[in-house]
Amino acid sequence: MGQSLKKLAPGNEEKAAKAVADIVEKYYDKLFADSDKDWSLADFHRAVCEAVEEINKTFGNTQLRVPKTASLQQAFDKHHQGKGKSLTKEEFQRILKDVIMDTGFTGIGAKDILFYIFGVPVTALLIKQRVIPKAIPNEIFIPVVTSATVFVLAKLQKI
Repeated sequence: MGQSLKKLAPGNEEKAAKAVADIVEKYYDKLFADSDKDWSLADFHRAVCEAVEEINKTFGNTQLRVPKTASLQQAFDKHHQGKGKSLTKEEFQRILKDVIMDTGFTGIGAKDILFYIFGVPVTALLIKQRVIPKAIPNEIFIPVVTSATVFVLAKLQKI
């Protein structure tokens, strides 16, 4: 549970923003910096998807959706001023920011956590009631199983 408190601590938003900015900069340098290539929408979409995938790997539980082509085209047209010129680092950052804010998060990690926190204790209670109904009182058993579930999720860095 200590990791959960670290996530809620002030200043983590700045650290996360810095990590995302570092990833965006790395992908810009890798793909666009020295390129005189005329980028098609498909090539640009692939580059954005690779950057989003790297952000997802870095943050683990935070899963960003892959952007829709129309959303990406709209952000590209809005922020890329020099038609025919190479994309600048600032333009790439603004495009990624707009696309990520537009597509949002999948929230799959939150669903899993809720499933584990509520599902495991209920399942354990049902099994206990069938096997040994009077051995441990329910008032003690349910909080112990829930705490153990939260402890395991924290150790696995799911929360």
